[in-house]
Amino acid sequence: MAAQPHIVILGTNFAGLTTARYIREYAGKNVRMTCIDRKPYLAFIPNIPIEVWNNNNPESSLHLPFVRFLDRDDIDFIQAEVQQIDVEQKKVEYKPMERSGSAIEKLAYDYLVIALGNKLAFDEIEGFGKYGHTFTDTYYGDKIRRHLHDGGYKGGPVAIGSDLFIQGKSEKLPDIPVAEAACEGPPVEISFSMAEWLGEKGLGGSETITMFTPAEVIAEDAGETILEELLPMVQEMGFGYKANTRGIKRIYEDGIEFRDGSSLEAELKIIFPNWKAHDFLRELPISDDQGFIITDLFMRNPDYPEVFAVGDAASITVPKLGSLGHLESEVLAKVLGEEVGGYQPKESIDPLKFKLVCMGDMGAHKGFYMHSDEWWGGETSILKMGRTPHLLKMGFKTMYYTLGGKIPSWGLPLSELIADRTVI
Repeated sequence: MAAQPHIVILGTNFAGLTTARYIREYAGKNVRMTCIDRKPYLAFIPNIPIEVWNNNNPESSLHLPFVRFLDRDDIDFIQAEVQQIDVEQKKVEYKPMERSGSAIEKLAYDYLVIALGNKLAFDEIEGFGKYGHTFTDTYYGDKIRRHLHDGGYKGGPVAIGSDLFIQGKSEKLPDIPVAEAACEGPPVEISFSMAEWLGEKGLGGSETITMFTPAEVIAEDAGETILEELLPMVQEMGFGYKANTRGIKRIYEDGIEFRDGSSLEAELKIIFPNWKAHDFLRELPISDDQGFIITDLFMRNPDYPEVFAVGDAASITVPKLGSLGHLESEVLAKVLGEEVGGYQPKESIDPLKFKLVCMGDMGAHKGFYMHSDEWWGGETSILKMGRTPHLLKMGFKTMYYTLGGKIPSWGLPLSELIADRTVI
């Protein structure tokens, strides 16, 4: 290995950017680092609904240019699309993306961090392109903004929910629960906040919206204690609710047909698809049967110890939560910092400890907050609603933009402390 090991990080949205900056913090100048991403900005996905309700184009406010932050940390950036990974030769093939027609190039690594996120399988849902909407990126965010604010939506029934998630399997993975939806915080958040928006516009309210899920219960990862409080609240507020759909068969002009044989009438269909691994990862020896990267609880592949993964690309990130990606980034950075950097922890590094931390908008400057580890066998279960969660959600965006993804180690614990103990 080189005197100054080369760490290559694939992907620089939340998990990748945070990991890169944490590695520099824990490993110091002992390592050389390169990030590769097809775009030179981070899309701040969690705040898209807020921009949509306020009739702001999310493309103008939720693209965070991050190259200047990488430059401050002496981290190289290549704007390119990853084509292949050769784990035997320790090389990555990529194609520069700034202009079309670029030739394939290769980059050698000593350590590889895969933070490529996922492929959202809208193309596998019949009728989505013509009849579907979503909030999963700024393009789709602006599309539904225009539809809502320019008169495309006429005030008919709204259906909001998820397609069936196919979770990866491998005997080499730690024991983790099986999810049937990739992440259901967004459908719940959008249902609450859209009900408020509909009321403001005189187009109805919660009674206009039906939430649906492929699972036995929506937001199953929140744990039984929270769901015993949340689900009766959903029904009391007047929302429709449909579980056990087993996934989406097709979307048509007037509704959705599900794989359980049932259907749902809806003028507006807001969909969250199956989250799939990128195609080129599927046949690699580091991947599970769906193409997600196998790791232990230190985010390291058991067969190729120089390969790590964080965020949605990691097989153990279930559900696909941003808070899990943040926790994984810090664990990984400490491991590499101790191994090839100057980090000398006073105690052994703790493995990843699973928990759900979710802050969602409910409209009218209010929000909900969930903090739970019940789904993974823990005993923490906290649900709060009010102005504090909304303030924390907006504050996180401000902090992330200001610090360029390098959230202080006390940032998430402080947010939990405030939200766990405070209600405004």
